[in-house]
Amino acid sequence: MHGGPEVTIVIPTLNERANIGLLVARLRQSLARIDWEVVFVDDDSKDGTILAVHDIAAGDHRVRGIRRIARRGLAGACLEGILSSSAPIVAVMDGDLQHDETCLPAMLAMLQGGEADLVIASRYGSDGSAQGGFTRLRSSVSRLATYLARLLLRTPIHDPMSGFFMLRREIVDAVAPRLSRQGFKILLDIVASSSTAIRIKEIPYVFAPRLHGQSKLDSLVALEYAGLLVAKMSGDLISTRFLAFGLVGSAGVVVHLAVLHALLPHGLSFVVAQTAAMFTAMAFNYTLNNAFTYRDQRRRGWRFLTGLLMFAALCSFGVVAGVGVSTLLYSGHSRWWVAGLAGAIVGSAWNYITNSAITWRRQ
Repeated sequence: MHGGPEVTIVIPTLNERANIGLLVARLRQSLARIDWEVVFVDDDSKDGTILAVHDIAAGDHRVRGIRRIARRGLAGACLEGILSSSAPIVAVMDGDLQHDETCLPAMLAMLQGGEADLVIASRYGSDGSAQGGFTRLRSSVSRLATYLARLLLRTPIHDPMSGFFMLRREIVDAVAPRLSRQGFKILLDIVASSSTAIRIKEIPYVFAPRLHGQSKLDSLVALEYAGLLVAKMSGDLISTRFLAFGLVGSAGVVVHLAVLHALLPHGLSFVVAQTAAMFTAMAFNYTLNNAFTYRDQRRRGWRFLTGLLMFAALCSFGVVAGVGVSTLLYSGHSRWWVAGLAGAIVGSAWNYITNSAITWRRQ
């Protein structure tokens, strides 16, 4: 009777079809003496990645695929794959062939031998290197992020930004409710979220160049990472999404006041100018939140337009309240920017409720 795999390798994917066959072949070779399985967690790739996984899985029971619909994000994909496993040990690695799969047997041996609870493949320890897989700019950014993580969260590891690691599944089971579904760095989240000490070991590896496809990192990852650091420093009192929403809202306040200031000198009444400013800021906030704060639930095409209409309808109550409050203050001889700011705050409160509960609710 088959007792299940010793280890599950979780690989999040987005448009990695060209790498699937090569990666499975490498796993077969490196893990020849180990009872293993691999779970590809695909964020509904448009290039047929999950079809490539299913083709291989039809002839190899060790290969599984999970297709995520209307859900995005590397951290969430990793968590979903880990929690789907029944193996006592799980590993996470990328699907772009930049992680050295030959490290997996040594990592597993360290866990099974009781040397550690978590083994990290490090690019920055002795004999480790990221030169082949990173541009100079990305290498500098990665090292800065690593320094901040070690400084602010006191993580006792050389490479807390690594996406290549192996650990006991029970650790993830314990911290899963506290983990962020957004962002790229689930390892840092796991270590920072654990209420008990984790025995950590690192092994060096050389970060290889990407062979096929394109990197999934973009300019928003840095902001998500900053949000994760703040969330963990605050003991998860401030969530990553709430912080992002607040940053967008702050930018929206600037837009609101700028529009109000631009319209008032042109003979418009304060009521008209304030209403126009609030609707402009509302559209700005919706667009930016859709692109950033709720990027894992991003509305596209017609859904973007229907979402904007839904958002506008729901926010109309906030607009009425905001205009009423600000007009009352302005008629009482308050400064224009004080009245405008008060209205923006009232509108933003309603805005947050509709964003979280209705406009971008999970399908």
